Amino acid sequence: MAALFHPTTMTTATAKIHSNGFLFHSLHKPLRFIIRKNYPRIVFRPILSINTPRSLSSTAVPQISNDPIFNLDRDYLSCSMPNSKRPLKVAVLLSGGVDSSVALRLLHAAGHSCTAFYLKIWFQEDFENFWSECPWEEDLKYAKAVCNQVDVPLEVVHLTDEYWDKVVSYLIDEYKCGRTPNPDVLCNTRIKFGAFMDAISNMDFDFVASGHYAKVVHTDSDKTNRISFLELSKDMVKDQTYFLSYLSQAQLKRLVLPLGCIPKNDVRNLARKFDLPNQDRRDSQGICFLGKLKFSEFVGRHIGEKEGIILEAETGDFLGAHRGFWFYTIGQRQGLGLGGGPWYVVEKDVKNNVVFVSRNYYSVDKRRRSFRVGSFRWISGSPPQHLNQLRCKVRHGPDFYDCTLHMEVGENGSESIGTVQLPKDDQGLAAGQFAAFYEEQVCVGSGVILESWDDKGFPVCDKAREIAKMEDKSKLGKPVKIAPKPEDARRIRD
Repeated sequence: MAALFHPTTMTTATAKIHSNGFLFHSLHKPLRFIIRKNYPRIVFRPILSINTPRSLSSTAVPQISNDPIFNLDRDYLSCSMPNSKRPLKVAVLLSGGVDSSVALRLLHAAGHSCTAFYLKIWFQEDFENFWSECPWEEDLKYAKAVCNQVDVPLEVVHLTDEYWDKVVSYLIDEYKCGRTPNPDVLCNTRIKFGAFMDAISNMDFDFVASGHYAKVVHTDSDKTNRISFLELSKDMVKDQTYFLSYLSQAQLKRLVLPLGCIPKNDVRNLARKFDLPNQDRRDSQGICFLGKLKFSEFVGRHIGEKEGIILEAETGDFLGAHRGFWFYTIGQRQGLGLGGGPWYVVEKDVKNNVVFVSRNYYSVDKRRRSFRVGSFRWISGSPPQHLNQLRCKVRHGPDFYDCTLHMEVGENGSESIGTVQLPKDDQGLAAGQFAAFYEEQVCVGSGVILESWDDKGFPVCDKAREIAKMEDKSKLGKPVKIAPKPEDARRIRD
């Protein structure tokens, strides 16, 4: 398999300051890496067009638009800071999708001065051959069309190297260790509201906005020590506070989320009322950075493949081969290629490259209701006072658990480790994922789920563990064929 190179091994990226003060990257490619397909190059607008507040007085009150095309319910603007003392300068992250486009139009309707930014974070040029079609050109086309409707300037910001260093490299290391990281949480923390906020820090924007479904509440105070809160969205199904739970207080203070007060169905209706060019475009699915690239292809190109074996956890029976433990996560059912199932991944032996599976994944005695969490980040800067009255999410979605959190300081004063106790069982806990914590409607922070730490993990028999340690696994012979369970066979016949 051809190796996938770090962008900096294929290009030399030199940061330059344009005569107008805008930071950009000049890419110099060795001849052997010149791509066959040429994409139109994006030219940055002069920075002066951003710093000029379009004749808006610093003391003027924002004027809510009375566009005759539609009758906008003023409640829709309640998360767009319509009552600010002056029109705000807002940097809007625009992806080309419906959500961020409606967020832009709501801020514009609230009377604020907006500049849109499209973040180009993946290695599209250097790795064009990964896709049958370009994953970003269509996004950028829609973003431009949305901005042109209301004469909002659009800038393209290249954060390729930052994305590799702060997100992709971390993902690769975590998968090599057998964990399942969450790239969307990292992308929000380190790129969208990290590297991007740093890049525009000298441009005098009051806030950064995006199309996330969450609510940011800024306390009504002019003091620098005021606290901002991250609250649940009005749409609990779409709520994305889980993905924003690792933000710092400094990041949250600069953030405004116009869609936090609006259900998803209403956002679609607003897109039609605004006559957005992307009003019928489907929502993006999956990991934030992959575009058209399949997840398994991403993992394979970065880590490679190494054949290992699949064993039944309860018996040690040899069931088949796999391409590498990093392709699997705990609880996975699809893609195992085993007969007589359904089978579920219940544990991985990272050292010996063995995947353990079972058909009894959901049996009562195998479930877990306690786990450890580390690498905490509390949005306010300190942990909540009542750790026994929290709620938590262990994955994105509308479901919560009431929980208790017991904090312990690590050895020699190292970072704190928390033990989370749930009132009922959850079998989908995966090391490397985030656990987000809530006080009522407020998300107070999150931490990273650690590996299994007691006897509550799925029991793998001694025979299976001994077979996993075998150096010459060719002695196992051919895989065992497992017949479907009687109840499964009856269900198939019925």
